Amino acid sequence: MRIIPFVISTAITIGFIVMLDHKWGALPPFGRLLSPQEGFWQNATPISKDYNEELNLPGLKGKTEVWLDDRMVPHIFAENDADAYYVEGYMHARDRLWQMELQIFAASGRLSEILGSKMLNYDRRQRRTGMVYGAELALKEMEADPVTKTAVEAYTAGINAYINSLTPADLPIEYKLLNYKPQPWVTLNSALLLKYMALDLAGAANDLEYTNARRLFNKADFDLMYPDFGDSIDYIIPAGTHFDPATVKAVPPPDSIIRLAGSLLKFKEDKPDPDNGSNNWAVAGSKTRSGSPILCSDPHLGLSLPSLWYEVQIHTPGMNVYGASLPGAPGVIIGFNDHVAWGVTNGEEDVKDFYQMQFRNGHKQYLFNGAYRDATPRIEKINIRDGKPYYDTVAYTVWGPVVYDNTFPDMTAGQQFLAMRWKALDPSNELLTFLQLNKAHNYDDYLAALKHYACPAQNFVFAAKQGDIGIWHNGQYPLRWKDQGKWIMPGSDSSFAWQGFIPMDQNPHMHNPERAFVSSANQHPADSTYPYNYIGDYDLFRGKRINEVLASMNQITVQDMMQLQNDNMNLFARAAMPLLKKHLNNVTPAEQPYWKILQEWNLQNSPDSKGATIFFIFWDQLQNLIWNDDMDSTTALQMPWEKTTLLWLIRDSSMHFIDNIHTPEKETLSSLVQQAFKITSDSADVLASQKILEWGRYRGTDIRHLTRSLPAFSAMHLLTGGGRHIVNATKQTHGPSWRMVVQLSDKTEAYGIFPGGQSGNPGSPFYDNAIQDWVQGKYYLLHVFDSKEKDDPAIRFKMVFNKL
Repeated sequence: MRIIPFVISTAITIGFIVMLDHKWGALPPFGRLLSPQEGFWQNATPISKDYNEELNLPGLKGKTEVWLDDRMVPHIFAENDADAYYVEGYMHARDRLWQMELQIFAASGRLSEILGSKMLNYDRRQRRTGMVYGAELALKEMEADPVTKTAVEAYTAGINAYINSLTPADLPIEYKLLNYKPQPWVTLNSALLLKYMALDLAGAANDLEYTNARRLFNKADFDLMYPDFGDSIDYIIPAGTHFDPATVKAVPPPDSIIRLAGSLLKFKEDKPDPDNGSNNWAVAGSKTRSGSPILCSDPHLGLSLPSLWYEVQIHTPGMNVYGASLPGAPGVIIGFNDHVAWGVTNGEEDVKDFYQMQFRNGHKQYLFNGAYRDATPRIEKINIRDGKPYYDTVAYTVWGPVVYDNTFPDMTAGQQFLAMRWKALDPSNELLTFLQLNKAHNYDDYLAALKHYACPAQNFVFAAKQGDIGIWHNGQYPLRWKDQGKWIMPGSDSSFAWQGFIPMDQNPHMHNPERAFVSSANQHPADSTYPYNYIGDYDLFRGKRINEVLASMNQITVQDMMQLQNDNMNLFARAAMPLLKKHLNNVTPAEQPYWKILQEWNLQNSPDSKGATIFFIFWDQLQNLIWNDDMDSTTALQMPWEKTTLLWLIRDSSMHFIDNIHTPEKETLSSLVQQAFKITSDSADVLASQKILEWGRYRGTDIRHLTRSLPAFSAMHLLTGGGRHIVNATKQTHGPSWRMVVQLSDKTEAYGIFPGGQSGNPGSPFYDNAIQDWVQGKYYLLHVFDSKEKDDPAIRFKMVFNKL
């Protein structure tokens, strides 16, 4: 029985609170925590629990039914949209309340309220990034649109209806362990959640590191280390596509070079995982066995328990949509309805720039176009559990908030005030895009929905039962001149401002191409003939592999697409192995067994592959041997990406960076390869002795509880394949967070899975029930019911919501 290990694990992990450095006064009263009536025992859910229920709730307009299927996915049947969103909010809260609230505390810089002073620096950074400020502006846009306003307000009412029904015994286990209670949900929280996703997907920038690099290296070396384009790129929009001339152009100022003081920045920004991205593609019916389009989507994000996603079907007179929703926001984010399907991958563009400010009178006035302007102060009060509040005054400028100032210890003279211009802080209403996609009937509806979307930029893939397929690289991209935004710019000069945005109709896109498929995997959207400048960190190999497979196939089936989503072919290794074979000239007897494994490796990063582990260690060592001597350890620098290193080694194996500037000898690629393989062999000896040389055991995957401190509530050491640059982009704590395959036949056939379960309760059998199936690359049939199918055998329970 699941109850027994849950109770034992929970009892053991109560001690984690001590590890969180809480004062004893913040510990839960142990009598209450251990109480059979109110304590953690109440969170153990038997598999035989009856979820049939009838509720009378205030705020509903009519009757709504929820059918719970065999995986506890709610199928919501409402008489109107408002009631549907109300009940979606109720179900999200019922299954994921603690997760929802924790994400909002993290987004808004309020973790100190529940975890104490150790979270102060994190909270300060969130406040200075303008998360609450940006959410407030977004909420105004939501409230100005009647569709979004109705959805968010009804959704909020549903969440609060559940919160108001809670007794101490009903509280999720995390509230009991941390000894606090949920707060009423407010509409601002949904805006904050979307900004939190923007931070995760569009919060990275290399301005600080590139500024340092531009000071340390000449322009030729800088361009070599951080190129705009590389060789062998398979663009989202195929190379050679004709683009209309730019209708607007960014004009650089007369002096657009770096005009900053010569000192170097020492601190590094906290950044999202660089592999945050996704795969998606759509195949036209002319390439499928069924004759119907197939759409696939698998977003790659940080993996956690509870899962980021929550499956739901929403059925109203004007909508019948199914897919992955975000607990904390109404509607479906990635999914399908009776007519169309859609998915998203991250656009990867850099939409955040930093400006060096010149202040006087502290933070009160800053120089701008030859005169001093008053800054707008925003006083951020950060409440600290068992401590006094911390007050942080953030100066807002014409560019945005001053994120870094002289209160940060690593800031040096001359860089004491850095203001941030970030697209995510502009007023926008991205939620409306998804609410309209939920109801879309055709390609025109899809385009109309995309017009509301600004940030984080995404590649929206689309397919319709009518036969259309398409993809848009969509969002609002700054209109920049070449190289603008790569490094810190002078904040006193308006000529360094963004000069508008690329018109949406000129964003890279493709509709019903002759090749009969569209795809994206976070690679460059378009080649150098595209008439606008854009910068970002793009993947190279996943998109290439997807296009390679799709181009080679006909009579494609749903099972073929599942196999492609789980593809473990390592194209990076395929490109790199010839270099290794050419330059590894002297293999010692001790190294021979590992060299033999590599030579016989099939280039698949399968869980049982030893070759995948050996190659990974080797390339990591070679990358460090090439670059570590050039990276100043006292300065914030971005080591060139491994794909960049590989591409220029293929072009020129005698590049001057190969030589170690700290040794009298002149290193060659062959000598570094030899040295890297020696280190690899020694490491492999240790791994083999520990019986963890296989890729799934060496790398594996850990899906941790959101606290990161509760192993009993986590799924650890999963034997997964895949990796970086691989279609199956599974890493140690990161990977495909939702896999979906949809065939748009007369009756839609859809499959999906995410690594977790519908429930956020670790004591529920539906907390992590899908993880092993996800590891094995399996999928679940996604049940899409109509109102006449209430007796379908897949329906396990029924809930009825009546207006009070």
